[in-house]
Amino acid sequence: MAKAEQTGRWKQRRRTRQDILAAAAELLKKGHRPSLEEIADAALVSRATAYRYFPNADALLVEAALEIEFPKIGEVLEGAGDDAVQRTLRVDAALHALIRENEVPLRLMIASALERGARGDLPVRQDRRTPMLEEALAPARASFNAADFKALIAALSLVVGPEAMIVFRDVLRLDDAEATRVRRWAIEALIAAAR
Repeated sequence: MAKAEQTGRWKQRRRTRQDILAAAAELLKKGHRPSLEEIADAALVSRATAYRYFPNADALLVEAALEIEFPKIGEVLEGAGDDAVQRTLRVDAALHALIRENEVPLRLMIASALERGARGDLPVRQDRRTPMLEEALAPARASFNAADFKALIAALSLVVGPEAMIVFRDVLRLDDAEATRVRRWAIEALIAAAR
């Protein structure tokens, strides 16, 4: 029972965080820099609630700006066919384009998430990758058993996204072309291994 309650609370926190981000993104789209109070009002939450999820307005606005630019899965997969690898490579390419164009704000968002995580403030980030990867693999879902599918989504989440970019650039010192080649190899290998 306690686990179900935690799951319910966790989901509610994620929804609240998403509502705050969506409200901030909508206000930004109107062409003005909203205050945290305006964002809280638009999200129908208190200012204190907004501060629980974001340490300050700047952190929220950085992530909200990224939310606006985040690729829409329907557009990414339009005309992609059913091949799991090709669909996943499209997700990777779309995320990589976003990351390349927004490297500094993404690094700031990750740093903020690490600080909040160290304090135990959860959820610290929105999970945008998992739904995209699940949708990319949806036509091939029946070819994986449940445990392997779950592990595949987790493994692919390590390969696509800003954290992988940091490893490729800062740790491995790979250029963009080589990093893309390695990500492609990893995506192909992971999908083959899960089958």
